[in-house]
Amino acid sequence: MYDASGRWINGKRTPAVHRLRASYDLDSGIFSFAPVGAAAPASFRLRDQAERAAAWLSGHFGEAVTLRYHPEGFPDDTNAPGPTVISTASLEAVCGWFPDLTLEGARERFRTSLEISGVPAFWEDRLFAADAAHVVPFRMGDVLVEGVNPCKRCIVPSRDPRSAAAIESFQVQFTAARGANLPDWSPAGRFDHFYRLAVNTRVPSREWGKTLRVGDPVSLL
Repeated sequence: MYDASGRWINGKRTPAVHRLRASYDLDSGIFSFAPVGAAAPASFRLRDQAERAAAWLSGHFGEAVTLRYHPEGFPDDTNAPGPTVISTASLEAVCGWFPDLTLEGARERFRTSLEISGVPAFWEDRLFAADAAHVVPFRMGDVLVEGVNPCKRCIVPSRDPRSAAAIESFQVQFTAARGANLPDWSPAGRFDHFYRLAVNTRVPSREWGKTLRVGDPVSLL
């Protein structure tokens, strides 16, 4: 989604994104949108109804919206456009820093693609190298993945994903706690600041098309 000046419309800049629910069926190509509390969603086949969908979204956001499609997506980190990876224990640790935050709430706020269980908090810091010139290869099931860097966070995790209400001083508290709880295996030199959580990755093209399944083992190579 783009605004009239060509900037992305996303949760970083536009809190109203948090009050929009979306679902999709990749087989039919139908995407459905609904504001929180709406009785029924508005549905569009984006391949041939993009202008209608954009008009509906313009009404929701109160500004002109255009939609653009790119098959590889629009990743924040173009050097690491693969899935983000985190451990369940890391999310649980963050919940300990913010007493009103639940595990499911943390999942919704940080929006990490893949979650690893059975490992200690911040285990995923093993998945990036001590210098930016190298990657850390690891395997998830049959898929080879390359760990690239610790993921920089934006304003989105500070906001309730339902109401967009923000936790006061979230970034300051998170940064202090993350730095104080950095494990020995974390390459500290890769942190220009400690407002980072999860790992950005890339998947070599030869691995594209393979399938990941819940319960697949994870191993460092």
